Amino acid sequence: MKEILRLEHIQKVYGNQGNITKAINDISFFIREGEFVGIMGASGSGKTTLLNCISTIDTVSAGHIYLDGNDVTEIREKELARFRRENLGFIFQDFNLLDTLTISENIALALTINRVPAGEIDEKVAEMAGTLNITDVLDKYPYQVSGGQKQRCACARAIINKPKLLLADEPTGALDSHSSQMLLSTMRSINEQLGATILMVTHDAFSASYANRILFLRDGMIFTEIIKGSDSRKVFFEKILDVLTMLGGGQRDVR
Repeated sequence: MKEILRLEHIQKVYGNQGNITKAINDISFFIREGEFVGIMGASGSGKTTLLNCISTIDTVSAGHIYLDGNDVTEIREKELARFRRENLGFIFQDFNLLDTLTISENIALALTINRVPAGEIDEKVAEMAGTLNITDVLDKYPYQVSGGQKQRCACARAIINKPKLLLADEPTGALDSHSSQMLLSTMRSINEQLGATILMVTHDAFSASYANRILFLRDGMIFTEIIKGSDSRKVFFEKILDVLTMLGGGQRDVR
């Protein structure tokens, strides 16, 4: 599998000479096409800053980020919105759906912005809704559906343009246990069945256990990495907990 994302010696510094904070301190790694990678670490470890830099929402202080061979750090400001639209998909903790649009229209929005012909949109939305099991709520508004259905709508919107990289920031943070499991199973299935490449930031060991590889951050640096390999999700979950315990943030949530 080819590399889809490569980070080379990334640094992000805040402040001035008298008070400098290194949110990211010389991070390098790569992700292959079709991987499902988790980023974990305590608050302040740099994981959200890292995601923001990869997504071009924030800029790096030093280093380079390559997405499918293109140096993201060299893209001009006026071209960034188009770059995000054409290459990245986003799943946020708070859904970011528009309440004045139906679920169908929310999903279709990404296609409309990318100027997909109107005749193709309904077919693509119906296909994606079927994949994510939300066909029966397409005509409803976000306030009329459950949190889990909202997040699956957000998931559909994020992947309908077939982005090169899907970025998920604490995607289960606003969901109950049952809805979390449904969303994570959905994310795993779009990874396995649709070949979506996913990078997920999470503080939750249960969520992370659905990924295939986890990078753990501490003080803006990579502390360690673990790979699921042939382990069951339960065994991988326990390994994640072991690392979190070393980091001082072990969770014993065994949903």
